[in-house]
Amino acid sequence: MKKLLILSGKGGTGKTTTAAAFIGFAKAEAFADCDVDAPNLHLVVHMDTEPEQTTFYGSPKASIQPEACVGCGLCSEACRFRAIRPEAGRYTVNAYACEGCGVCAYICPQQAVTLKEDIAGAQTLYRGNRVFSTATLRMGRGNSGKLVAAVKTALLEAAPDKELAIMDGSPGIGCPVIASISGVDLVLIVAEPSLSGFSDMKRILKTAAILGTRAVVCVNKAEGSLGSAETIERFCEAHDIPFVGRIPYDRQASAAINAGLSLAEVPCPARDALHKVYTQTMNLLRGGAA
Repeated sequence: MKKLLILSGKGGTGKTTTAAAFIGFAKAEAFADCDVDAPNLHLVVHMDTEPEQTTFYGSPKASIQPEACVGCGLCSEACRFRAIRPEAGRYTVNAYACEGCGVCAYICPQQAVTLKEDIAGAQTLYRGNRVFSTATLRMGRGNSGKLVAAVKTALLEAAPDKELAIMDGSPGIGCPVIASISGVDLVLIVAEPSLSGFSDMKRILKTAAILGTRAVVCVNKAEGSLGSAETIERFCEAHDIPFVGRIPYDRQASAAINAGLSLAEVPCPARDALHKVYTQTMNLLRGGAA
């Protein structure tokens, strides 16, 4: 199985739009949304089968038994995250602040504090002729990298015989991006033509290089700053990074996305440019020349 990951340096660059179009162009039968903090691929890639839901447990959280607590406050003093605070004459745990380190349970003389499993999110898997793996991380919960790894594992286990997997990743270079890049064959970076977009692109390229993964670049909404688009293209040429095309800003594309449609279904200039980017990217994924 060839695995293609689509990334961007920030939200709003068109990463998910590109991923959805690629899925349509390729008639892909295996794909995943690895942006577990804000998954939205399902809004434009519609599935006919009923989903399978799985609870994802992250780091444990502290829990104080009120009947055993004597109010000494040692747990609160020891908590470096300020997750345990006095409230109405007793101590309570703020689950959003608790990191599950266990110091409070270790230091409590009454053994009133325990660590309990915490639901950090939910995985969703669609099976059938097409396999779609996605997940949602609960607000304020960590372990996003582990949840991304679980999303990828579920996809690969449910579709071991598929030739291609397309994955929509998270913006930035944090834990979910690192977990997304691990094990893929190629990363397509959707860059924004701006100074910040150029900087974001370089950070992802460096991250992919550290992880030993090939990367290619395209520019979306290229007319937004032609100078920046040209700067990005020249940078790629100077560093032997395949540049696979520019996608114009297209009001028809915006309307299609707002209607929940993939650009693969909508004839427009952005769709035509995306198809050229898709063709070059798939050629590189299969080992061809840029």
